[in-house]
Amino acid sequence: QVQLVESGGGLVQSGGSLRLSCAASRSIFTIYAMGWYRQAPGKERELVATFTSGSITNYADSVKGRFTISRDNAKNTVYLQMNSLEPEDTAVYYCHAEAYGGTILNEYWGQGTQVTVSS
Repeated sequence: QVQLVESGGGLVQSGGSLRLSCAASRSIFTIYAMGWYRQAPGKERELVATFTSGSITNYADSVKGRFTISRDNAKNTVYLQMNSLEPEDTAVYYCHAEAYGGTILNEYWGQGTQVTVSS
């Protein structure tokens, strides 16, 4: 089992910055993949940025060059630094993790944090 606790969402003006945090309940070295998804009203949930297999990162094209995913292994925490925010980034952001339970890869989600970017 992995519990994920997010923080850092809020309201920001276009062009501003926010940093999201996601604290995992166990060592992120034991987690296969960890990162962020988002869901805007009326849209499907989409990948924003993730770590996979250790240090391999993956970003959505729409956030490349603006968002940076990072982690603090000692704190079991993954961060999403979001710069140059646009109204189109408005969504609920969810922390996501995949971890093996035996041979089964399980998915875990945080409760979500709202990010609102005003124009």
